[in-house]
Amino acid sequence: MPGTSEAAKPLRVALALGSGGARGYAHLGALQVLRERGFEIASIAGSSMGALVGGLYAAGRADAFTEWALSLGQVDVLRLLDLSFSGPGAIRAEKVFARVSDLLDGVRIEELPVPFTAVATDLVGRREVWFQHGPLDVAIRASIALPGIFTPVMLNGRLLVDGGLMDPIPIAPTAAVDADLTIAVSLSGNPHEPVGRAATAESADPRPVEEWRERFRRGAARIRDGDFDLARIASLGGVVGEGEPGDRPPLPAPAAEAVFEALPAGLSKVDVMQQSLEAMQGMITRYRLAGFPPDVLVSVPRDAARTLDFHRAADMIALGRERTAAALDRAEVVAHRSR
Repeated sequence: MPGTSEAAKPLRVALALGSGGARGYAHLGALQVLRERGFEIASIAGSSMGALVGGLYAAGRADAFTEWALSLGQVDVLRLLDLSFSGPGAIRAEKVFARVSDLLDGVRIEELPVPFTAVATDLVGRREVWFQHGPLDVAIRASIALPGIFTPVMLNGRLLVDGGLMDPIPIAPTAAVDADLTIAVSLSGNPHEPVGRAATAESADPRPVEEWRERFRRGAARIRDGDFDLARIASLGGVVGEGEPGDRPPLPAPAAEAVFEALPAGLSKVDVMQQSLEAMQGMITRYRLAGFPPDVLVSVPRDAARTLDFHRAADMIALGRERTAAALDRAEVVAHRSR
């Protein structure tokens, strides 16, 4: 009718946030852009770091978490990661999860204003598990248990690990939600040129981080081989003191070793494990996206940060903002539609 106008209604978005360790900080940037552009988040599903960020956002705690993450320097992060020389995971990270639990303050998933799903993997049952009810911090803890790094959890008779193992970008849990479009944020995009590093927060601890890491690698190797002295355990969270290079005679190299090239400098067991998992998850991601194609795909390069680079929140948030804005612009998606 002349003289009347129909109110614009914001587009409702079903959001799938992928797994990828410290690169998951990019989800914070993605959510910032969606909020600034006026989109309405109709539902969130996340695996691993996607579950952590998505759950915090659904609970209204994302800003507080962002402020805390931006304050962490390298040594601060190392102090938070409770190292373990035995057991099914190298890192307990109880201090990190305690902080997350404090932020969430006992909220339950069914009480969230935004429908939310955290995805974990049942190792024994070999299937994914969707958390859509119960304590939010429990669901996040189960979803983020990266095999070999963070210790798994037992819940209701299930041995649960990282959701990204079977569903790196959980779009399927959002399929039943009334939404105008689906946006997926992948942390396994194609490699690109190195991302510039922002200045990290200072720490009062003067010990060089690389020296700390090298001592941890040596200590872990000595414990693995059964060659260690408890009296020599250092104060750095149980890191074993350095041994002399000539403590054990070198083993003769197999003849086949002569044809192989030297391994990349600084390559650790954790690096090999992480890259192996990411190679597997990259393949699974391609199949998942083919089965549940999103309307908009935000792709964060897998070489933007290492899995445990949790001191790089500023870099990853900025990258998430940049990639999300570019993806929305390419798709020519605007936040409002006429009713």
